Amino acid sequence: MLTRLIENAYAAGAYGLTGMVLMLLAFAVIDALTPGNLRHQLWADRNRNAGILVGSNIFAVAIIVAASIVASEGRLLEGLTYTVVYTFIGITVMTVTFFIIDLFTPGKLGEIVIEPTSHPAVWVHGITHIGIALIVSVSIL
Repeated sequence: MLTRLIENAYAAGAYGLTGMVLMLLAFAVIDALTPGNLRHQLWADRNRNAGILVGSNIFAVAIIVAASIVASEGRLLEGLTYTVVYTFIGITVMTVTFFIIDLFTPGKLGEIVIEPTSHPAVWVHGITHIGIALIVSVSIL
């Protein structure tokens, strides 16, 4: 029983750390895609648009990480590999989608995100992140 507890605790720590790093990577990607300092937009300016986009992106990454854990069926190294590979795929598809939506819609999405007033386009893009995460996740389950 103690051995299993230690193994499970080790796996939880490894997945938790990996998930955290991948969420930070996703945040960095959004920061690179939007003008200005995203941290300042969120915490100092309390920008809702930035909060919606970042929140949906982090939630999307968490969905992919969770699906990768389930798909690994208890094999830690395989699960961590799945987690990194499939989350990179998800982040890449979300980034490409950002550019595609930006290309075919009026205005610049990055600039809309930093506007002080709420904009429906940010909600649409946020839900797109969740949709992409669900597609990637179901593809590996």
